[in-house]
Amino acid sequence: MAAQTELPDVRLDPAAMYREEIFTDRRAGTIRRLTPVTLNGEVDSARPVLFSGQTQLLTPAGVLPLVFEIDATTLEEALQKFPDGVKVALEQAIDEAREMRREAATRIVVPEVGGAGLGPAPGAGGKIKFP
Repeated sequence: MAAQTELPDVRLDPAAMYREEIFTDRRAGTIRRLTPVTLNGEVDSARPVLFSGQTQLLTPAGVLPLVFEIDATTLEEALQKFPDGVKVALEQAIDEAREMRREAATRIVVPEVGGAGLGPAPGAGGKIKFP
Protein backbone atom coordinates (compact mmCIF):
# COMPACT_ATOMS: atom_id res chain seq x y z
CA MET A 1 0.00 0.00 0.00
CA ALA A 2 1.45 3.39 -1.01
CA ALA A 3 2.13 5.93 1.71
CA GLN A 4 -0.27 8.86 1.74
CA THR A 5 1.29 11.96 0.18
CA GLU A 6 2.05 14.64 2.74
CA LEU A 7 0.31 17.84 1.63
CA PRO A 8 1.77 21.21 2.62
CA ASP A 9 -0.03 23.21 5.29
CA VAL A 10 -0.79 26.44 3.39
CA ARG A 11 -1.83 29.32 5.61
CA LEU A 12 -2.07 33.07 5.14
CA ASP A 13 -0.05 35.22 7.54
CA PRO A 14 -2.62 37.37 9.40
CA ALA A 15 0.08 39.96 10.21
CA ALA A 16 0.95 40.44 6.51
CA MET A 17 -2.44 41.07 4.91
CA TYR A 18 -2.82 43.53 2.00
CA ARG A 19 -5.72 44.86 -0.03
CA GLU A 20 -4.94 44.69 -3.74
CA GLU A 21 -6.08 47.29 -6.28
CA ILE A 22 -5.38 47.21 -10.01
CA PHE A 23 -5.04 50.35 -12.15
CA THR A 24 -4.76 50.15 -15.93
CA ASP A 25 -5.01 52.28 -19.04
CA ARG A 26 -6.00 49.08 -20.94
CA ARG A 27 -3.16 49.74 -23.35
CA ALA A 28 0.35 49.81 -21.89
CA GLY A 29 0.02 47.80 -18.70
CA THR A 30 -1.16 47.72 -15.11
CA ILE A 31 -0.07 49.01 -11.73
CA ARG A 32 -0.91 47.03 -8.60
CA ARG A 33 -1.25 48.87 -5.31
CA LEU A 34 -1.01 46.72 -2.20
CA THR A 35 -2.34 48.55 0.85
CA PRO A 36 -1.51 46.92 4.18
CA VAL A 37 -4.57 46.11 6.28
CA THR A 38 -5.31 44.78 9.73
CA LEU A 39 -7.40 41.68 10.35
CA ASN A 40 -10.59 43.75 10.39
CA GLY A 41 -9.75 45.28 6.98
CA GLU A 42 -8.72 48.71 8.25
CA VAL A 43 -5.62 50.36 6.74
CA ASP A 44 -2.47 49.46 8.68
CA SER A 45 -0.47 52.71 8.63
CA ALA A 46 2.50 51.04 10.35
CA ARG A 47 3.45 49.30 7.08
CA PRO A 48 4.18 50.88 3.68
CA VAL A 49 1.94 50.74 0.62
CA LEU A 50 3.59 48.65 -2.12
CA PHE A 51 3.40 49.19 -5.89
CA SER A 52 4.27 46.88 -8.76
CA GLY A 53 3.96 47.19 -12.52
CA GLN A 54 3.13 44.68 -15.21
CA THR A 55 3.23 44.82 -18.99
CA GLN A 56 3.77 42.51 -21.96
CA LEU A 57 6.11 42.98 -24.90
CA LEU A 58 5.69 41.20 -28.22
CA THR A 59 8.95 39.51 -29.29
CA PRO A 60 9.79 37.21 -32.22
CA ALA A 61 9.60 34.33 -29.71
CA GLY A 62 6.15 35.38 -28.46
CA VAL A 63 4.77 37.50 -25.65
CA LEU A 64 7.24 38.40 -22.89
CA PRO A 65 5.53 39.27 -19.58
CA LEU A 66 7.38 41.79 -17.42
CA VAL A 67 6.57 42.23 -13.73
CA PHE A 68 8.52 44.65 -11.55
CA GLU A 69 8.44 46.48 -8.23
CA ILE A 70 7.94 50.26 -8.28
CA ASP A 71 9.51 52.27 -5.47
CA ALA A 72 6.73 54.81 -4.93
CA THR A 73 4.47 56.12 -2.20
CA THR A 74 1.57 57.38 -4.35
CA LEU A 75 -0.19 56.21 -7.50
CA GLU A 76 0.96 59.37 -9.31
CA GLU A 77 4.59 58.62 -8.44
CA ALA A 78 4.14 54.98 -9.54
CA LEU A 79 2.77 56.18 -12.89
CA GLN A 80 5.81 58.42 -13.39
CA LYS A 81 8.23 55.58 -12.54
CA PHE A 82 6.43 52.94 -14.64
CA PRO A 83 8.45 53.50 -17.88
CA ASP A 84 11.78 53.22 -16.06
CA GLY A 85 10.56 50.06 -14.34
CA VAL A 86 9.73 48.52 -17.73
CA LYS A 87 13.23 49.36 -19.02
CA VAL A 88 14.94 47.81 -15.98
CA ALA A 89 12.74 44.68 -16.11
CA LEU A 90 13.44 44.27 -19.85
CA GLU A 91 17.20 44.64 -19.31
CA GLN A 92 17.04 41.98 -16.58
CA ALA A 93 15.05 39.63 -18.83
CA ILE A 94 17.59 40.10 -21.65
CA ASP A 95 20.49 39.46 -19.25
CA GLU A 96 18.79 36.29 -17.95
CA ALA A 97 18.20 35.05 -21.51
CA ARG A 98 21.86 35.69 -22.39
CA GLU A 99 22.99 33.82 -19.28
CA MET A 100 20.73 30.86 -20.10
CA ARG A 101 22.06 30.82 -23.67
CA ARG A 102 25.66 30.96 -22.39
CA GLU A 103 25.04 28.10 -19.94
CA ALA A 104 23.41 26.00 -22.66
CA ALA A 105 26.36 26.62 -25.02
CA THR A 106 28.93 25.53 -22.43
CA ARG A 107 27.36 22.17 -21.61
CA ILE A 108 29.66 19.27 -22.33
CA VAL A 109 28.14 16.85 -24.80
CA VAL A 110 29.37 13.28 -24.48
CA PRO A 111 28.75 10.92 -27.40
CA GLU A 112 27.19 7.57 -26.68
CA VAL A 113 29.90 4.99 -25.90
CA GLY A 114 30.19 2.06 -28.34
CA GLY A 115 30.97 -1.56 -27.48
CA ALA A 116 34.47 -2.37 -26.16
CA GLY A 117 35.99 0.89 -27.33
CA LEU A 118 36.03 -0.26 -30.98
CA GLY A 119 33.86 2.52 -32.30
CA PRO A 120 30.16 2.97 -32.22
CA ALA A 121 27.92 0.09 -31.37
CA PRO A 122 26.08 -1.48 -34.30
CA GLY A 123 23.05 0.67 -35.11
CA ALA A 124 24.30 3.57 -32.97
CA GLY A 125 25.41 5.50 -36.02
CA GLY A 126 28.13 7.33 -34.08
CA LYS A 127 26.01 10.45 -33.78
CA ILE A 128 26.32 12.90 -30.92
CA LYS A 129 23.18 12.99 -28.82
CA PHE A 130 22.11 16.25 -27.24
CA PRO A 131 20.49 16.28 -23.80
